[in-house]
Amino acid sequence: MTPEWSAILRSKWFPASVGLTAGVAVAGILVGFVWLPLADRNEQFHSVWDAICSAAGLIQNPAREPVVEATYPTTRVELTPQMLRGASAEAIGRGATLALRCTMCHGARGLSKADTPNLAGQYAVVIYKQLMDFKTGARVSAVMAPLVSDLSDQDMRDLAAYYAYLPRVPVSLPAAAPQIVASGAPLRGIAPCGACHGDLASKPGAAWLEGQPLDYLRTQLQDFASGTRRNDIDEQMRNVARGMTATEIDAASRFYAGLPGPAARAAGAAIVAASKQH
Repeated sequence: MTPEWSAILRSKWFPASVGLTAGVAVAGILVGFVWLPLADRNEQFHSVWDAICSAAGLIQNPAREPVVEATYPTTRVELTPQMLRGASAEAIGRGATLALRCTMCHGARGLSKADTPNLAGQYAVVIYKQLMDFKTGARVSAVMAPLVSDLSDQDMRDLAAYYAYLPRVPVSLPAAAPQIVASGAPLRGIAPCGACHGDLASKPGAAWLEGQPLDYLRTQLQDFASGTRRNDIDEQMRNVARGMTATEIDAASRFYAGLPGPAARAAGAAIVAASKQH
């Protein structure tokens, strides 16, 4: 111990200063975590411990904020990154047989010509979740509901394995992504689309969007924004879509469909016109 510290510890003021500091700290804790919460007439705590935990942010007072149950069916699928990985050849074969009923809308090889989603190469967990949501009513579709009504859980897993096994539709995205896709809109709480729908940063349950039909992408964003579609977990897509403008919805849809936006189309038309003049 240095001479300076020895002198400090021997000082008659040292115990008093430590005691005063500790007293102020204890008083602050009691005021902030006990007295002020209990003095709030809008709170109805059952004990001092409830008040302390609430002030610390560990619990919410159930008397003030009761749990609100949804009045509509919600998704029941619990997603994990490892879910449905490593499907066997038998599962893929069974899925191929089951997929024969899907070819009218989704194509013989999972590539749609009817503005329905392309399923080839889609993440297996995404397909399984959507099939389950159609079956339970969490996602509403007059077309899909009767088609999935007799599917077992294993049937849906096999279908998901088959479509995930197929090669994705080749698509060249525009060189410049619109701002809503590239960087989102932080001031409106909108993250970049790639934060969930990217390749390397894909979030479990978030669909692969590249190459999906334009009308399908735009319709889904509009349905999320209006609340017509509500099978997203924790309302994530609804919160994002509600904050997007119609122009941003169109721009994001065109980008993922592999189509140029209005500015790019105008620039391309100008280039073509200039070449004709020469």
